[in-house]
Parts: sequence; structure tokens; C-alpha cells
Amino acid sequence: MPYKDKEKMKEWREKNKQKIKEQQKEYNEEHKEKIKEQQKEYQKEWRQTDQGKKSQRIHNWKRSGLICEDYDKLYELYINTNECDNCGIELIEGRYGANHKCMDHNHKTGLFRNILCNTCNSMRPDYEPD
Repeated sequence: MPYKDKEKMKEWREKNKQKIKEQQKEYNEEHKEKIKEQQKEYQKEWRQTDQGKKSQRIHNWKRSGLICEDYDKLYELYINTNECDNCGIELIEGRYGANHKCMDHNHKTGLFRNILCNTCNSMRPDYEPD
């Protein structure tokens, strides 16, 4: 920008809003693939952060029908639970293995019940009263 004074720059941006918008649109159109790759990379990096992992896990719970009033509190409970609430086996992170963590919930009501190992979660009938 030819202006160094912040007020003048602000005035220039206000006067040239439409021009700036058109330039941005043109740039985005010309660099669509580059922008898409940058967004993918950013998302990939963000998913590796603690906040990204938490967000993704809560999203998956909601998608699978789990209903909770305070997902943050439930997430803390999930992270700090190291043993199955049913059989007491040590729980592991991940998607595979008989002892990976599962959020047990009633599939009819969606309400959370326990944090169980995969084995106990698979054997628990859904019609069991809460």
C-alpha cells in the first residue's frame, strides 16, 4: 500500500471495498488448488492438536447418537478413565483391540451410561434399563 498512516489505509480500504473483494475473488479462483492444499494441511495439523482431537471425538460421539448436557465434562471423564467400568480391564486408545475405550450409551435415548472396553460394550444389551 502506498500509505503508511493507519487511518489513511483504513480510509483507502473503505473506499475500495469492492475492488479489494474482486481482487480477492480473482486470486482465489486462480489459486484454487493451492488454497485447497493449504486448507487440507492446516486441518491435518489441527486434528493432531489436543483441541482438534477433542473436537473430533465429541463430533463422532454426537454423530453416533450420544446425548450429553456437558460434553467437555464427559470428555475429561473419558480421557481420565483407564479401566473398563464393567470388567476392570486396562483400556487402550485407538479403534482396534478388545480393550479399546467405548462410550456406552442407550441407542434409544442417546444417554451416556459408562466407559467400557469393546468386549463389554459389544455384549451389553441396548434394552437394559438405565
